[in-house]
Amino acid sequence: MSGISFLWLGLATAVFVAANAVLKVYAAKGGVPVLVSALVLFCLGNWLMVQVMKANGLGLAIALSAVFQLVAISVMAIFVFGERPTGLQLAGMALGVVAVAMIAWPTGGRA
Repeated sequence: MSGISFLWLGLATAVFVAANAVLKVYAAKGGVPVLVSALVLFCLGNWLMVQVMKANGLGLAIALSAVFQLVAISVMAIFVFGERPTGLQLAGMALGVVAVAMIAWPTGGRA
């Protein structure tokens, strides 16, 4: 995966984290403008993900995105919203990171 792909993936992850934060605000307080803002951010995040998919294929892009978002949103939930995951949930996140590392590990050749 190239550096530009990681940049696209990082931007997409940041946008999805922001979208989920806005959605959490909507869940707590409501308001159509807040919901529309979240939807716009989700659309932007998906457009950014298409750029990652073009460069790396669907399987790798979605696997990386899912775990990047899982970790980033969990960190936000802990530090911004005060949520506390259980030990089992933390272990699941760690296994997800290991799984994606195994998927994305360079093999020296293309299949």
